[in-house]
Amino acid sequence: MIVAIIDGYTDEPAGLGVPPYLGIYPRYAYGAVKKARKDASIFYLTIDDLRFTFEGEMGIKTKNRTPNVGKVQEILKKADLIAYIGGLHTPGKYLSAVPSQVEEVAGFLKPFSGVKILGGPAFMGSAHGGGTKIGSRELLLANQIFDYIAYGDLEAFLYDYLTNPRDADPHRFRTYEELREYALLGAEVVKQFPDYPDFVIVEIETQRGCPKAVGIGGCSFCTEPLRYKTVQNRPVEDIVAEVEALYRLGVRHFRVGRQSCIFSYMARPNGRVPIPNSEAVERLFRGIRAVAPEVKTLHVDNANPAIIAHYPEESIRIARTLIKYGTPGNVVAFGLESADPRVARLNNLNATAEETYEAVKILNDVGAKRGYNGMPWLLPGINILFGLPGETKKSYELTFQFLKRLLDDGLLVRRINIRQVVVFPGTPLWRMREKVKIEKHKNLIRHYKYKIRHEIDFPMLRRLVPVGTILKDVRAEVYDGGLTYGRQIGSYPLIVGIPKEVELNRFYDVLVVGHGFRSITGIPLPVDVNRESSKVLSYLPGIGKKRVIRILSTRPFKTEDEFLKMIEERYRPLYRGRIQV
Repeated sequence: MIVAIIDGYTDEPAGLGVPPYLGIYPRYAYGAVKKARKDASIFYLTIDDLRFTFEGEMGIKTKNRTPNVGKVQEILKKADLIAYIGGLHTPGKYLSAVPSQVEEVAGFLKPFSGVKILGGPAFMGSAHGGGTKIGSRELLLANQIFDYIAYGDLEAFLYDYLTNPRDADPHRFRTYEELREYALLGAEVVKQFPDYPDFVIVEIETQRGCPKAVGIGGCSFCTEPLRYKTVQNRPVEDIVAEVEALYRLGVRHFRVGRQSCIFSYMARPNGRVPIPNSEAVERLFRGIRAVAPEVKTLHVDNANPAIIAHYPEESIRIARTLIKYGTPGNVVAFGLESADPRVARLNNLNATAEETYEAVKILNDVGAKRGYNGMPWLLPGINILFGLPGETKKSYELTFQFLKRLLDDGLLVRRINIRQVVVFPGTPLWRMREKVKIEKHKNLIRHYKYKIRHEIDFPMLRRLVPVGTILKDVRAEVYDGGLTYGRQIGSYPLIVGIPKEVELNRFYDVLVVGHGFRSITGIPLPVDVNRESSKVLSYLPGIGKKRVIRILSTRPFKTEDEFLKMIEERYRPLYRGRIQV
């Protein structure tokens, strides 16, 4: 039997599967097929493999893997079963991969005769931008192209279909007991991932459902409570076993991100604000480190700031655990969405502005110290969502003033994520969709987004990574207009623009020399001062245009000290041991 698993890349409130992140769905699907049919040959393909095969374009700027067109076509022609995984619920900007929609993949798959199954969150629709209302068009198209749509868990349906097709229920969800074996068997699919082994970061599931949603209902816009009506905590030993299996396969980067709130792992229900369980979180991360001692990245994702504000002692213990066993550059994303209390009440948001402020302050106290890779150990991120029902001009101003207060009070925030709301069927927001006034407020949204980027993001980024900071292990990912863009591997890594083309898919230590609104300019070290272009030299602190001319006319330098004499004295320590002559 031949099975093709096509990864269209997923991005949803509690999970990320856009390269270099390998999400949960392909791994679990692979494991379920492997358990059900030991005779199956299972091939992992990405939407970029299909784009290149049928359109001649890779769809990504790196082109770090050019697929064998003949092999891709042969797999799809011979495949008895084709499982497509997709779904984009929290659209963002992606550096080296673009998620797919059902419309795109439908055209690719239509000619092939294998049984076609749609899985992941795509059955609810996808949005490549905010401010949209998702209708039934995508689902109608999916029903025309796919033989089955897995409304529950794809892995559960695949296993049932391959072992007892007549009784297979596409609405069924698997249990964590079932998942245990799927996760271990499915780990090996990572070897077919384009960024394997050095650059892949694997998303690890810890929890299903939202504790706050179970207590008092979910946020108006969120799709997570639609799929998972209860909270299920994955056992520590199962998570650790999966990490161990991946680690043995050579994976060194992990994001414990597949949950609505890492501070709620194994928490005790308590209405809106569950009581955190610091002992369980400590057992989990201690266990991960025990089986993955030389892990290079161990990060997390979401956190509810209300929990940190209401239970500071337990939360501080959890934060210290994340620092003790994790790696620097870690970020917990806080879903503030709006600082307007009226909007918060109408949309049943996670936390108030005051709770979020307190949580930001607590995490700064614990995690703002700079780590060995150049980034602070553990910082908050802030999610802002424009277009929610109840918004007025005052709402945008309140949110801006909240962010300005963080800046004025000297607090650090790793990143501010501004999105426009997407309306999905079945969410509480769907019933209020006529109150979503994106078009009416588009000028206000544009104005305040510009204001936040210029007046908050820019000075915050200069504080976060001042000129002269050295960021270690920046992977060069893509070329664009004579520049190279790269990132450290992590949960929310900074984009680094390098003002020249350097070899891709290598790690560089980078000297921060300038700032944008959401990215920085960096120069790889060591700086070859005898060969470097005038353009690159002009970016270096303490040089400037006049000194560049003098440097060019003086080259070649025979010693480091000879070059340092050309630099402003206060900058000389910055270059000591970091130049090449």
